[in-house]
Parts: sequence; C-alpha cells; structure tokens
Amino acid sequence: MKKIKVYAYTKQNLGDDLFIKILCERYPNTQFVLYAPDVYKDIFKDNKNLEICSSEAKLNRVINFIARKFGVNNYVDRKLVENSDGGVYIGGSLFIQGESWREYTENYIKQMKGEDKPFYLLGVNFGPFNNEEYYLEHKKIFKEYTDICFREKYSYEMFKDLNNTRIADDIVFGLKGVKIKQGNSVVVSVIRPSYREELQREDFSYYKKIKEMCIEFINNGLEVTLMSFCKSEGDEDAVSAIMSLIPDKYKNKIHSYYYETNINEALDVLANAKAIVASRFHAMILGLVFEKPILPLIYSKKMTNVLEDIKFKGPYYSIKKLDKVNIDYSWIENKNESVKKQVINAENHFKKLDEFLTKGV
Repeated sequence: MKKIKVYAYTKQNLGDDLFIKILCERYPNTQFVLYAPDVYKDIFKDNKNLEICSSEAKLNRVINFIARKFGVNNYVDRKLVENSDGGVYIGGSLFIQGESWREYTENYIKQMKGEDKPFYLLGVNFGPFNNEEYYLEHKKIFKEYTDICFREKYSYEMFKDLNNTRIADDIVFGLKGVKIKQGNSVVVSVIRPSYREELQREDFSYYKKIKEMCIEFINNGLEVTLMSFCKSEGDEDAVSAIMSLIPDKYKNKIHSYYYETNINEALDVLANAKAIVASRFHAMILGLVFEKPILPLIYSKKMTNVLEDIKFKGPYYSIKKLDKVNIDYSWIENKNESVKKQVINAENHFKKLDEFLTKGV
C-alpha cells in the first residue's frame, strides 16, 4: 500500500474539506497522512485510510521548536514527507499573494516536495497576485512537480508552457453519493466581506442586501437558512450580523447552519434546498452539482472565471456593487444548465495520480 503525504487548507472550510474527502474516498487502498489540527480527527473519523498527525500535539510542537533553533522549519512535516511515497497538494485558492509570501514560499511551499518523489498539485487556481516576482518564483517551483491540474482557464493559461500542466473543472463537480431532495428553504451561504482586503468596506451593504433578500423569500412563502462554510473566515459573524438586522416577525422563518465537523450533514443542507444564494465558491459549485437554481454573489474573480468557463446563463452580482442593484427574483425558478460535462471532466484532475497509485496494483 502506497503512503501519500497530503497538503491542504485545514481551517475547517467546507469546500477545502471536501477536497480531502473526495481524494481519500477515490483511493481506498492508499494510506494518506495529513498534518493538521486535532479537529480533523473528528472530521475524518470515518476515513480509515487517512491518518491525522496532530499539529497541536505537545510533542510535535516541542520537536518543531527545537528544530527551529537549528534552522530547520516544519521538522515534523518534513519527516512525514520523507516517510511517504509521494505528495499531493489539493485545494482551490492556495496561491494568493500575501505580505510574507517570500518567507512562506521558502519555509513551506519549497519544502513540500520530497527529494526524488512524485508530487501532484490538484484543483487549484493561481492568484490573485500583484507582482511578477511572485508569479516567476512559483513558475520555477512548479517546473519540479510531477503534475499540475488547474481548475480554470485563467490560471492554466499562465503556466501552459510548462510540460506538466493540465486543466479540468473543479474537483467538487465530481462529488458522488449525495441524495438530492427538494425542500422549501433557500440556503444563503454568507461571508464576511471584510475578511478579504478588496472588500474591506462592503460588510454593511452586503448584510443589508442579504436581509432584504431574506424578507423577500419569506414574503413569497419560503424559509431561509443562513449557512456558514468557515468560522475562521468570519462566516458565523456574518450570520449574526444579518440576523441582527432582521425584523422580529420574520425571525421564526430563518434558520442558521454552521459547518463544523460533519461534512455529510452540511451537504444535506444544500442538497435539500429549494435554491441557493452562493456567496461561497463551493456553494455555487454544489448548487450546480445538485441541480438547484443558484444566484452567485461574486467576491472573487475565481467565481466569474468558472461561470464563464461553463457558459452560465443566469444572473450573478458582484458584492462590491450589491447596494446598486435591484435583484431579479425570477432566478429562483430557473432550470440550471446541465453540468454533466463538468462532472465527467472533473475526474481528469486525478488522471496522472491514478497512474501512479494504481501502478503495480
């Protein structure tokens, strides 16, 4: 049985946790190991082929502390790489340029790939970034990877001259095994806009518009579920802020759902919706997969990139301009275009990894 070191965004974000789930369930005869907070033992307690090495364990923290004294960063993580047959970095927006990007790239990104071991970068988009050095430094790193599969054309075009890059639709399009029902609730995935630098001043106008939409849905005989995908990015704060704006007479028709550790329960909330207002990228993708009417509220170009790639015909609105638009509520009766093509194409992310993990099996 091959052992694969997994890298992912481990901050209890539903979309990113779905990537890990899909990866582990695709390869039941592969042992995966993930260095992550203790809560991930609970999230993936049913995935017997995923070992969680605790980043919070006292012993691991002490070992890392001592190693740093000798100039070695992330020692425990590096040992996991050494003891594996290869590595996979799976996720979505994994390459957003931050203020300390040089240090992060040197001490983390460059240490992921084990010497003479295959390494796969799957499901990603690149950026946003604001200088050429960031792009060129990562291009140099990417050259050393075994396989890179981007999830949208914009990112692929930047690196298509490398001989190890491919493109496929978002990995979550390939999600299987969720039972879909038709409920009477509009699920509204919410965000705290100010968590993102470019939306620092948009909180109140966004919350106000969501409040107006909730009231409109209720006046038309529907219920509403405000859904948090990621507590650490402020989604739960957004739910509370929106609820504080709702008049008391409507509150008994509004429910809240916070994703914490139960992926299947969170998927059921979306699969049983009548429609989905998607401020989250993967609320949008899951709405398409579950064949629900969706209204994307755009916080990032990665959302419009995908909508353009699939030739989405419905309405969508930028969060930056929400206070200036009148929502056309006819979208809720829309029949979505089929995404069967995207569902099939999403499988291509794993094409090269399939070859490695099934070799000799």
